[in-house]
Amino acid sequence: MNPLVTPEIGLVVWTTVSLAILFILLGKFAWKPIMGALDERERFIEDSLSKAEAAKDEMARLTNENDVLLKQARIERDAILSEAKKVKDQIISEAKDAAHKEGARQIELARIEINNQKAIAMADVKNQVATLSLEIAEKVLRKQFEDSSKQDALVAELLKEVKL
Repeated sequence: MNPLVTPEIGLVVWTTVSLAILFILLGKFAWKPIMGALDERERFIEDSLSKAEAAKDEMARLTNENDVLLKQARIERDAILSEAKKVKDQIISEAKDAAHKEGARQIELARIEINNQKAIAMADVKNQVATLSLEIAEKVLRKQFEDSSKQDALVAELLKEVKL
């Protein structure tokens, strides 16, 4: 018979005792440090996972804040552009109004100047016509009064026309 296949009682006892001593030694010197290292590694992994989750949450929060800030910036940009367009349109409108008013004022001043020049010209023409009329009347009267019979006839005629 083979002694490995059919163990004797002494072999079983000594194997059990050596196995128990091995477990005690392993438990005292190996398993506690190994289990401590495994527990520490597990805590480290859990801490890392929780930190990663916290970082992910923080990143999501920052992304949301950035989106909100970006939307606000766009709204402010649109408001600024809209205000600038309104100001530009207002300035253009005011410039057009001022140009129309200035043009109307210049036209009115020109019209007044034309009327003044026309009045001056008319007065000058009237003066020249009056001067010419007097000269013509003087020449006609001289011709008329050269002859004294014509002078007497004219005086008589004027006396007839005058009624007292």
